Amino acid sequence: MSVLDEGRAAVGLLTILPAGRRELPDDAADGAAVWFPLVGGAVGVVAAGAYALAEILLGGFYGAAFALLTAAILTGALHHDGLADLADGLGVRGDRARRLAVMRDSAIGTYGTLALIAYALLATAALTQLQPPDAAAAIVCGHVLGRWAALAQLAYVEPARQDGLGAEFSATRPALAIGSVVSIVIAIAAVGVVAGLSAVAGAAIAAAAMALAARRLVGGRTGDTLGAAVLVTELTVLAVLAAYLPV
Repeated sequence: MSVLDEGRAAVGLLTILPAGRRELPDDAADGAAVWFPLVGGAVGVVAAGAYALAEILLGGFYGAAFALLTAAILTGALHHDGLADLADGLGVRGDRARRLAVMRDSAIGTYGTLALIAYALLATAALTQLQPPDAAAAIVCGHVLGRWAALAQLAYVEPARQDGLGAEFSATRPALAIGSVVSIVIAIAAVGVVAGLSAVAGAAIAAAAMALAARRLVGGRTGDTLGAAVLVTELTVLAVLAAYLPV
């Protein structure tokens, strides 16, 4: 297995882009997580480009909307599905087994719908508080740190079940260290030292909260808890940057 195979596995998981013609080795998923922040950054750059174009033509509100839409399409709404499924699972009465069963159901219920609406509204509100250059940089920063949150959960939270994405992918502590350095560097480069470190701190709190929720409420990580961690952390980063960056 090569480093490039691990990167291809990360791209194949986190986006709708093809991972190349050559078949991936069976163990490529083992090291893919270290690439998550970089893949998130690439998605963020495309989303930021969509924001910039729409902002010039239609204004900041439409820029934010097109950025969110572009990211959802490019990722195949993978993380959005996770957030909705987790919200539905936590909204039912019952034990962990019942929550996991609801989360595995592909249908989206009331709680999942409300979670997606809340995410879209809050993310749009945060982006419209920023000047266009800062908003574009915040989008990139949010996507990088959102994927870092998934990497952290893979490193620290055991799978809730023996199948599914939560069990298929994993991360080592060295991989988390590398991903953390990469994420911090990109965040600082995107929005500056003070705002970047503030965004990293917010992302760490959000990632820790989502990891704790995964352990306590469903017994470990699943693909849905990972996807939810991405969007909740991304939203936290946008909110922090909306507060720290000058208007």
